Amino acid sequence: MSPEPRPARRIMRETPRRVAVTSPRTAAARRPRFPATREIDEQTRLGEVYMRSLLRTQFRLALFVCTLLACVIGGLPLLFLLIPELREVHLLGVPLPWAVLAGLIYPAFVIGAWWYVRQAERNERHFAELVERR
Repeated sequence: MSPEPRPARRIMRETPRRVAVTSPRTAAARRPRFPATREIDEQTRLGEVYMRSLLRTQFRLALFVCTLLACVIGGLPLLFLLIPELREVHLLGVPLPWAVLAGLIYPAFVIGAWWYVRQAERNERHFAELVERR
């Protein structure tokens, strides 16, 4: 006699029940949140950190714009020194160095100033959003 085959047993695993965990201090008083503008107005340490970050950002922008303009302005004499033939070229009867000074330098200053103001205002907008979000 052969033994009867055993039916396959299904092993069912129980999933653990979810348990809601709550804090026993639900009625505890919460620390009042002060707006960041108040921190800045009262010149607290946090307000100082906020203001330092804005000033650092604006200073970095100013250094970048000044460096860029200084490279352009300082590069022109170097260009005319390295390529002396450019000094002899006339554009509409005006020597090229003078035409470049009149036609490139002042517009570069105006464009640089315009770009600086736009970026500074953008930095201030981001700062205001950051302060209001807190």
